Amino acid sequence: MEQRLADLVREGLAGQEQAGAAFWEEAAARMVDAQAPGLAARVRELGAIPGCGPGWPARMLEEGALLHLLNRGWLGLAGLPQPLAATVRSRVGLPDTGAEGEAVRDRWLVLAQYDSVSPDGRLTTRRTWLRGTGSGRPALVLDFGPPGRPPRLALPVGRVVEAEARFRPGTAGLRADLVEGHGAGAPCGQAPEGVGTGAALDAYGAALREDPWLESWPVVLGPVVPVPGDRGWQLADAEGGGALPVASGGGRPPAGLWQLAALSGGAPVTVFGECGHRGFTPLTAWEQGCPEPVALTG
Repeated sequence: MEQRLADLVREGLAGQEQAGAAFWEEAAARMVDAQAPGLAARVRELGAIPGCGPGWPARMLEEGALLHLLNRGWLGLAGLPQPLAATVRSRVGLPDTGAEGEAVRDRWLVLAQYDSVSPDGRLTTRRTWLRGTGSGRPALVLDFGPPGRPPRLALPVGRVVEAEARFRPGTAGLRADLVEGHGAGAPCGQAPEGVGTGAALDAYGAALREDPWLESWPVVLGPVVPVPGDRGWQLADAEGGGALPVASGGGRPPAGLWQLAALSGGAPVTVFGECGHRGFTPLTAWEQGCPEPVALTG
């Protein structure tokens, strides 16, 4: 894989748009043969970038650099601290080595739940974001559904479930499995406490030190106000001080942004979402003084 990346840098990015995805698909197949499905997925994502909207060469260079970093981490795995080594193994796609993850029993607030479908349409992934009401710890629970069958885990947003979560090693302390029956839960009765935009960026930066390949970090922002602008929407601290850009795809506002704007009406709101290098993706919102959440589904 390092040789492929070296060839890319030496020959330049200009020819990638005409080369097509076959070059990278063949490399991804080799990663699958090497029992490294995580690397294979990143290689396929790299091959899908050329010609995909304005600024694709910069994105390809960024993704290539992250792939190179992962390669170097794997090649120097023996010299890495144990938590970072576990992260590299997880990102490469190797199975757990049997290390026991931390178990946390808490009452978990369901912050958001949404589905995504793989490019070939063969797998549905359901992401459920939780936050411990006692520990304050975030957790991401993944569930998968084969073609024609949705994932089984269905937790209503805004409910609180009591359960034990077992966190997986090497996932920036996020990925967890619910290991006990939890039922449908009970209403929370209040909106979660939010933080300012500066604290959100600090949390994302700290998480990147643990996992440089992390796409985003879960954050509850609030109180914030959605603000339109020439360069896109922002979520601005209600009391001043800072703002975060709202992530957009292809220059378009993300699904649910208009719901958020209507919910706010210019007034402060509390918003849960994913804070990443492309901006903040809002997923759930609460009006001031209202305990019932609104899922921002578009």
